[in-house]
Amino acid sequence: MKIVHTVAELRAQLARYHHPAFVATMGNLHEGHLALIAQAKPLGDVTVASIFVNRLQFLPHEDFDTYPRTWESDCEKLQTAGCDVLFAPSEQEIYPEPQTFKVQPPTALADILEGQFRPGFFVGVCTVVLKLLACVQPHVALFGKKDYQQLLIIERMVRQFNLPVRIVAAETTRAPDGLALSSRNGYLSESQRTEAVQLSLALKTMAAALRAGACDITALEHQARQALAARGWQPDYLTIRRQADLQAPTAEAAVGEPLVLLGAARIGRTRLIDNLEI
Repeated sequence: MKIVHTVAELRAQLARYHHPAFVATMGNLHEGHLALIAQAKPLGDVTVASIFVNRLQFLPHEDFDTYPRTWESDCEKLQTAGCDVLFAPSEQEIYPEPQTFKVQPPTALADILEGQFRPGFFVGVCTVVLKLLACVQPHVALFGKKDYQQLLIIERMVRQFNLPVRIVAAETTRAPDGLALSSRNGYLSESQRTEAVQLSLALKTMAAALRAGACDITALEHQARQALAARGWQPDYLTIRRQADLQAPTAEAAVGEPLVLLGAARIGRTRLIDNLEI
């Protein structure tokens, strides 16, 4: 695996390839990231990963400074997974001057759910993803469904800017008990890790009720939040939305329409997210 730290080095390394497949990460890698690498390999003639902790998508009270940097472990995992090129730029390389130009996603999609609880988050995400795509110039880029809203926003950004890259949505990688793999799972204590699966179970309970014919969406969402809160969680949202635009479905449209159930909640000091398509 070739490790490069500048855009010039990256482009020199990729000059002889025509169809790079790209996976963007912030490091602290787990099996979910490695599954993306494995899925990327047959989709291009060179597999590229990036590690960059993007300051723009962290709120002032969030964990930018303490976000785990696990460089040596990450490199070993990527090499074992078959990654060909690792792009690991410094902040100065990605933001050589104050980033006054930023990508502003539409409020109807970006200021709900995660955007409501993390204002400005998707501005930071879109800005850095656009820059990384410009650096790598991939033929295909893979993003996981675990960050469902982020995936939908990136897909729309790529489409509206006519970027010459195909976005591939990868299924969420889960632990055997059903917990969605996440870098933040490492913050959980042993007892919290055992409890953490309750978020995915809450979504499954909502899905079962919908399949059984329940149509009072507001009541289902309230019951799910109350059930988690009773277990000591602090729910931000457990909600039922349309897959197409993450807007709330009507009771009539919820029957037979592609839906996604999304949840975000804190257990202790750790905030977890998950989703389930139905």
